[in-house]
Amino acid sequence: MSGETLAASVEHFLRYVLDERSLSPATAKGYRSDLARLVAHAEQKSQLLTAELDLELLRDWLWRESESGIARATLARRTAAVRSFSSWAQRTERLPTDIAARLKSPKAGRSLPRVLTLPQTEQVLDTVAARGATEDPVALRDLAIIELLYASGIRVSELVAVDVGDVDLSRLTVLVTGKGAKQRVVPFGVPAKEALVVYLERARPALAAGDGTRALLLGRRGARLTPRTVYGVVARLLDGGQGSGPSGPHTLRHTAATHLLDGGADLRAVQELLGHASLGTTQIYTHVSTERIRDAYRLAHPRA
Repeated sequence: MSGETLAASVEHFLRYVLDERSLSPATAKGYRSDLARLVAHAEQKSQLLTAELDLELLRDWLWRESESGIARATLARRTAAVRSFSSWAQRTERLPTDIAARLKSPKAGRSLPRVLTLPQTEQVLDTVAARGATEDPVALRDLAIIELLYASGIRVSELVAVDVGDVDLSRLTVLVTGKGAKQRVVPFGVPAKEALVVYLERARPALAAGDGTRALLLGRRGARLTPRTVYGVVARLLDGGQGSGPSGPHTLRHTAATHLLDGGADLRAVQELLGHASLGTTQIYTHVSTERIRDAYRLAHPRA
């Protein structure tokens, strides 16, 4: 066993997961944050070396993390991070055994997604449409974004990847590329079509400024919009300056799915629309619909 410090081993591990396991930067960032907390706890216990790490310390750390009030999903992620690190440390002979192999990962638990009610949705759409009446290219673009996200339920990453040629205004469909580079054709309604027509005719040419880009949605400088920009736009429009309530493109995705099920849509059809690989992922929206029914029952039924 080497006399390497735990902090140094964590740095080697993070380079490994980025370079050899090709983990996403976001996942690696989460690992770094989680393992930094483990290092700090170990240092408090005067266990500075990787070889001094043991199951008792790991369990004590995770217990303290759980007692701090963090979400179960966060605790599950931290458990996964330390298990991955322990396995790597054993393979690279920094630990004699995989001490974290016996750690049980807590089930993350799934919270119900936040959705807009139908009146809230209509209010948002009306507000954004009023902004678009100014003929400002950015306002018209934002209206197209909101209408298309709500109409189709597509992910923000799918939205920004859409090219002009992917939109079929005659058939009211858009071709999107989802996770795993899987393509699907998603329908949208007349209001979204009208917003897209206005954007394509009056706003996009001004934003493109003669550039030959194929991207449907453009920024002020004519470049394809990024997911981060769209997130900021949607969050601001959904928030309405109130500083509270659901926000972000995924809220519109959740809202679209829930409203479809509220209206009687088939669960498998919604699964295909959203591009979910598993029906179980889509079923979370049935729980949302059930909760809404229960709320309405409690409010309206005299014997509730």
